[in-house]
Amino acid sequence: MKLLVIGGGGREHAIGWRLASSPRVSKVYVAPGNAGTAAEDGLFNVPITSIPVLVGFARREQIALTVVGPEAPLADGIVDAFRDAGLRIFGPTKAAAQLESSKDFAKAFMLRHGIPTSAYASFTEAGAAHAYVDQQGAPTVVKANGLAAGKGVFVAMQLADAHAAIDRLLPAGNRSSKIVVEEFLEGEEASFIVMVDGKNILPLATSQDHKRLLDDDLGPNTGGMGAYSPAPVITPRLHARIMREIIQPTVAGMEQDGVPYSGFLYAGVMIKDNDLKVLEFNCRLGDPEAQPILLRLKSDLLSLIDRGAAGTLHEIEAEWDRRTALGIVLAAHGYPEAPRMADAIHGLPKPEDDFHVFHSGTALRDKQLITNGGRVLCVTALGDSVRMARRRAYQIAEQIRFDGCQMRRDIGNRAIGAGPKKPVKVSS
Repeated sequence: MKLLVIGGGGREHAIGWRLASSPRVSKVYVAPGNAGTAAEDGLFNVPITSIPVLVGFARREQIALTVVGPEAPLADGIVDAFRDAGLRIFGPTKAAAQLESSKDFAKAFMLRHGIPTSAYASFTEAGAAHAYVDQQGAPTVVKANGLAAGKGVFVAMQLADAHAAIDRLLPAGNRSSKIVVEEFLEGEEASFIVMVDGKNILPLATSQDHKRLLDDDLGPNTGGMGAYSPAPVITPRLHARIMREIIQPTVAGMEQDGVPYSGFLYAGVMIKDNDLKVLEFNCRLGDPEAQPILLRLKSDLLSLIDRGAAGTLHEIEAEWDRRTALGIVLAAHGYPEAPRMADAIHGLPKPEDDFHVFHSGTALRDKQLITNGGRVLCVTALGDSVRMARRRAYQIAEQIRFDGCQMRRDIGNRAIGAGPKKPVKVSS
């Protein structure tokens, strides 16, 4: 069986790597991939990003199943195009992907279906947004309505910061953009990711990421600087509540609205005391959450996705390694605002049974591995506890060198009780 994975980041490296381990798979093409996927056994890069060309490639190569990694092709309708061509693909349609591609759509959907979330208002005109935040006061959260690669969220602790974010996202005279201004939420955020086949739901292992660039959740928001799985904050009781109060109503609501959802569904859930609220939905596996989740997966990923595409997820369960997996992102100089490219990468170790280094933004130049994106690598390791997985991951990460490398030193602190007592996280 030949498969196709759409995307070129660390999540797609992890998906392709895990799919290639299936005895049913002969080749996994990754479009466009990166230097890591090019070097991985069983993976083959395809330098294609155009949806029509990808459809043609899948037909020509007789691809049995396509898996979409990132959000942008989903928002552009890649699932619709593949299905129209009679090709099997796992992911939400363009209409269903609005849960991520439009913050306004998602907030209205949640209110309509009684899914707990923060209060909000949407704006296309800066003056009205300025007046609203003056009335509401700070702290508040200003978000770009559309996709922003994890960097479209501004947590404004002061009114001046909120006004600056509005001016940045709604430039004078630009009426084509939209923003969402949300109530500020305090608590601890966890990533709750499931697979959906239109009706049935298969929860994946819980995880928790670190969105801010710097230690102690300081600095700007990023696409994610590290993650671990499982997330101790999600107790069995909370797991049941999230399924009952958030995930099941979301899947039922999408079907009720005439846009049945299939694919990976990610709810960023803020937890405080006994209160649960959805910060955001993502319509794909998280990155970097995918890396530790898939390192722990013992089941055949192809079998899970095959059932998801066939509408029979209720007939299968996922099996997980009992150990903790923890991933540390190594980011380029200047990330997230202006990442520098083409720095030489040295000291990359070969994978072993208890760790894997997933590539995000890498390329080869004259046989030299170089940086080619904001988030460069995700060093992911297994251990019998969060503390042990963290020790192993940092041991490996510290062997890797490139100029200007940025790496948080506190990934996993929250899970072992060494982090801030009241962490505040707002993701995009």
